Amino acid sequence: MSEETSGKASRASQLKGFKHSKPGLLFSIGTSAFGAFGVVKDIRKARTEGDALKLVNASVAALAILTSTALLVRELRRLGSDDVLAG
Repeated sequence: MSEETSGKASRASQLKGFKHSKPGLLFSIGTSAFGAFGVVKDIRKARTEGDALKLVNASVAALAILTSTALLVRELRRLGSDDVLAG
């Protein structure tokens, strides 16, 4: 591989490692929480407009955010339990 290709592969593996690190998981939880603000806005708008289809869409999006956040929290707990120093 050339230096440029190996550099890209190295950065990609670093990003994949960050995704499964404690700061990466906390960042993911934060972005999910930030996305929840948009979903709440969509639910309120759908209710005021009386649009059932938009309300269902926003509700499904809210469930997706809850599920992904629960998965991230579980991964964070597993990461903590794998720590040798944590006991």
